[in-house]
Amino acid sequence: MISSHIPSVPHPVNEPVRQYLPGSAETLALQAEWDRMAAIKYEIPCVINGKEVFTDKTENVVMPHYHQHILGVSYLAGDKELNDAVDAALAAQEQWRSMPWQSRVAVFLKAADLLAGPYRNTINAATMLGQSKNCFQAEIDSACEFIDFLRFNAYYYQEIMREQPISSEGIWNQLDWRPLEGFVLAITPFNFTAIAGNLPSTPALVGNTVVWKPSGTQMLSAHIIMQVFKEAGLPDGVINMVAADGPDAGRVLLPRPELSGVHFTGSTGTFQHIYKEVGGNIDRYHSYPRMVGETGGKDFVFAHQSADSKAVATALSRGAFEYQGQKCSAASRAYIPASIWEAVKDYLQEDLASFKMGSTRDFSNFINAVIDERSFDKISNYIEFAKNADDAEVIIGGKCDKSVGYFIEPTVVVTTNPKFKTMTEEIFGPVLTIYVYNDNQLDETLKLCDKGSPYALTGAIYAQDRYVINHMMDKLRFAAGNFYINDKPTGAVVGQQPFGGGRASGTNDKAGSALNLYRWISPRTIKETFVPPTDYRYPFLG
Repeated sequence: MISSHIPSVPHPVNEPVRQYLPGSAETLALQAEWDRMAAIKYEIPCVINGKEVFTDKTENVVMPHYHQHILGVSYLAGDKELNDAVDAALAAQEQWRSMPWQSRVAVFLKAADLLAGPYRNTINAATMLGQSKNCFQAEIDSACEFIDFLRFNAYYYQEIMREQPISSEGIWNQLDWRPLEGFVLAITPFNFTAIAGNLPSTPALVGNTVVWKPSGTQMLSAHIIMQVFKEAGLPDGVINMVAADGPDAGRVLLPRPELSGVHFTGSTGTFQHIYKEVGGNIDRYHSYPRMVGETGGKDFVFAHQSADSKAVATALSRGAFEYQGQKCSAASRAYIPASIWEAVKDYLQEDLASFKMGSTRDFSNFINAVIDERSFDKISNYIEFAKNADDAEVIIGGKCDKSVGYFIEPTVVVTTNPKFKTMTEEIFGPVLTIYVYNDNQLDETLKLCDKGSPYALTGAIYAQDRYVINHMMDKLRFAAGNFYINDKPTGAVVGQQPFGGGRASGTNDKAGSALNLYRWISPRTIKETFVPPTDYRYPFLG
């Protein structure tokens, strides 16, 4: 029996970030978990209706920084398993959405506490091993951001349900915040474990059931996420995890008439393809599917002559090269005025010369490997193009070596062409391109920045003069959905900087805020009249 009370979700605060100082207890514990997990050969099944499903098609899960080390295998879903996952989600829907909202929320609040406690080292080590993140990058992602998503989303859901219409005399108006009808398809990327957990869990928290297709290069941490959800009490069929080839998943899942939404993070090209497929099938669906996508960026740092040169260089060192530039928010292009360029360059060269690169097991390594050979080849081709160009020069880095792991040196390109290939195209790797502009051409260069790529995800400006800051903000108003003043363009925190961009960067539905939750609910307006009229005649009839 459910007691008659109005529950209140614990007020969320951002999860404290562990610092992993050399020799500290938290460092030794995480290294020990890294060692323990590295010695295991994982078998990662699909999870459909709560059951582990093993198929006849597998894919190796490897360490990007030591690709000869096989962490295990993941089992890929075929047509049958993909359809079974949809059927399981549909079968679980009525009971899950009928569950009291506080019971649904409790599952994910418990998952947050499991991640903050007994699973913290496990989820971080899985991310370090399988996605080649250093200890700090794993901590702020797979532990802290994921925990924040779960706790803040629970709070946002409560606040949404408190939004109710006014009622006039004799009438009670209500909003019933319903989940969508059908299943939500969540498609997640390799680069953030927190995104991989958030995209299926947000629709589920508000009452939807989900088919989740993780990235094939994120399967170890995806496997741990499903273990956490199960231990937290998530009922069978609510989130069904199916590893699959992307084209196979799209061919089977997108035409299903019960598709109610797609929650996606990945490449612009893939999302545009999905959008076209959904549009082509629009007359098949029981309802119009919600399309939510975050699809990458070509993010900028724009400095004014009044900027602090050291601060600009630090923003570039961190913003461009943390996690090997494999963040959709990573600084990939910069506009630096000629008057401070030499100082910025000197500081930048000093920073990059001090970077250590290697395995995630060595916590002194700032740089690790890019995710796989395909990514390595793509990035190295961009670097070779820059090396051979007449209007660009590689001034730092540029070496690439995949003999042991997929290692690419942090690389800085300087170009005289603001429309140079590496200045305009998303690379998704440790490559920063800089355009040095004349101080007296601020507005012309701001326009180049605004129109310099099809993306509009993140961007940063550096200046001390407040008139200039306001002017730059105005000129770049639509160039970024997450805009930073005197800070690097990465590191959005749940509840503080809701994340998402426009143009080719996505639908800007702001993960980390209530705005994203609204996309997975469909309100019903309820009007109740306590004493209904018994005569059709209105007063104007006399």
